[in-house]
Amino acid sequence: MKEVFLIKHAVGGRAFVDTGKHPIPYTWEQVGDQWIFTVQIEKREDIAELLKWKEELNVFLFQEFEHEPTKKLWFYVGDDSVHYSEEKGELTIVAKSQIVYIPDQFSAQL
Repeated sequence: MKEVFLIKHAVGGRAFVDTGKHPIPYTWEQVGDQWIFTVQIEKREDIAELLKWKEELNVFLFQEFEHEPTKKLWFYVGDDSVHYSEEKGELTIVAKSQIVYIPDQFSAQL
């Protein structure tokens, strides 16, 4: 499986992080009823614009399988859920809800 991680501005659709185009280290895990994403972004200038919009972010994971359609996981980021540690060069995002969909099947359900 190949996975692409995206952080986008919910309103404008601008991508701040897209590992499909610019790979960076990240991890994610589900803890109880929330998902925690940890992203390594060392340059402060790369994170400044993202942090300006931290109350309006969506997180996506696109999981690509060899003989199956791509599965998309869309996570909603709540208030006060985005934090950056300059010491660690680490962005942490906590999402409290998600939608999982397969685009081919999703459009057929509309």
